[in-house]
Amino acid sequence: MKLSQLLTGMIFILFGIFLIIISFFVKEAFWAILIYGIPIFIVGFFILFNKKEDEIEQIKKIKHKGGKK
Repeated sequence: MKLSQLLTGMIFILFGIFLIIISFFVKEAFWAILIYGIPIFIVGFFILFNKKEDEIEQIKKIKHKGGKK
């Protein structure tokens, strides 16, 4: 796991949890804060546990036929 992936995922998850908790204390904007908090939490979860980013794609070299004429 890359350090940038870990930091970004943790920041998103913590900020999402923070917004979700704050939404229960702010009655006027409960739904607005909750609508932002849940997706941020989910995105952070996917960033943190994304395994495909760690894999290296194999690049196939295409041999060109022909050349200068």
